[in-house]
Amino acid sequence: MNKLAPSILSADFAALGEDVKRVENAGAQYLHIDVMDGSFVPSLSLGFPVIESIRRNSVMVFDVHLMICDPDRYIRAFADAGADIITVHAEACTHLNRTVAAIKEAGVKAGVALNPATPLTALDYILEDVDMVLLMTVNPGFGGQKYIESSTRKIRELRKMIEERKLETDIEVDGGIKLNNVKTVLDAGANVIVAGSAVFSGDAEKNVADFLQILEGK
Repeated sequence: MNKLAPSILSADFAALGEDVKRVENAGAQYLHIDVMDGSFVPSLSLGFPVIESIRRNSVMVFDVHLMICDPDRYIRAFADAGADIITVHAEACTHLNRTVAAIKEAGVKAGVALNPATPLTALDYILEDVDMVLLMTVNPGFGGQKYIESSTRKIRELRKMIEERKLETDIEVDGGIKLNNVKTVLDAGANVIVAGSAVFSGDAEKNVADFLQILEGK
């Protein structure tokens, strides 16, 4: 099943609770929460208190994307704050298997993210252990970037890898996804769609409805 994950990185932080409720009421299934440390990526973003505060008022799946170095230090804290899925970057983990195991021990689903230039071979010995793979379709750290076209082939190759291993792993894509290219990534094999500015710029409810119409094949 295809799912929409609006990214609150593009929401209005002065009215964050209202923006979250707006996309939830419009039918978005996931909420994508980017956590950035100013080291793994140049930007800084929100942390535990913000997640805890919006968790109290939302039943959406909280899809927490850790763009941070040494994420093992904070896995339990993010799970306790309300994460349903915790995704870590393969590039940021010294012992990726151990990190994935720690996420599952915290009682949440585990995802692994790959930057655009990171090959799929990084997943060879971890794919069976994860619930989701997040393919970055821009270089992480900033919103509003243009989709990297070579990502389409990467999505297609990952879908083939998953099917050959008879797995049910979700493929999430994040970066530059808009109404005019979302069908391309769906056709390539992605099924969890992160959209930030394409959702929160303008009428968020209408934008969610327009995305869901495509995701549902209408």
